[in-house]
Amino acid sequence: MHELAITQSILDIALDKAKTAKASKINKINLVIGELSGVVSDCIQFYFDFLKKDSAAEQATLTFELVPAQLKCRHCLSIFHPGELLWTCPHCQSQQIEIVAGRELYLESLEVQ
Repeated sequence: MHELAITQSILDIALDKAKTAKASKINKINLVIGELSGVVSDCIQFYFDFLKKDSAAEQATLTFELVPAQLKCRHCLSIFHPGELLWTCPHCQSQQIEIVAGRELYLESLEVQ
């Protein structure tokens, strides 16, 4: 359900930026969503299709760049993608890791008219 509030915020930002650019229409909104963000792109699309009605974004489409999770071992400094359940370094087996990618959630760019 939090996707509704997130989608409303995305739309508000896009409309504000379009207004600042003196654009009358938004054609495309490009989003970046990390695997670990907790956001489901299908839900964002569903709510966007509902919320955009009667706005400058009514004909707009969404594109999603999905960023996979990426971890860094604090012991050996290896960068790797996590496994399903265990987040253990595949090189030294350390569990002292930090997330370096995958939590992203932002509006990357707009295409306006």
